[in-house]
Amino acid sequence: MNIISHTVEKLHDPTGIIEGERYEFFIVFNVGEDDELFEANGLELRVLIGQKEDISRIVTYYIKSIDTDTQLDIALDEDEEAEILTFCADKIKDLPQF
Repeated sequence: MNIISHTVEKLHDPTGIIEGERYEFFIVFNVGEDDELFEANGLELRVLIGQKEDISRIVTYYIKSIDTDTQLDIALDEDEEAEILTFCADKIKDLPQF
């Protein structure tokens, strides 16, 4: 998995369903041609991260084809999920604190 770009936004959760802070990431990435997920123009991953007391977790994620703008019915494997969680947790640490 090769991350090309990302955006992140801290979300307000008026319901309090997710304890702590909530962040939404949009990550554009690509994979090698030999990977079943391969698409020439890459893929977009939308990830919701919950964070409480410096412990981050993936709440949910969706993978979307950039070419067709459709959600794919596939899941990341455990290693890929761990890689994404580490990436997101590191980016959250870099955000300005208000």
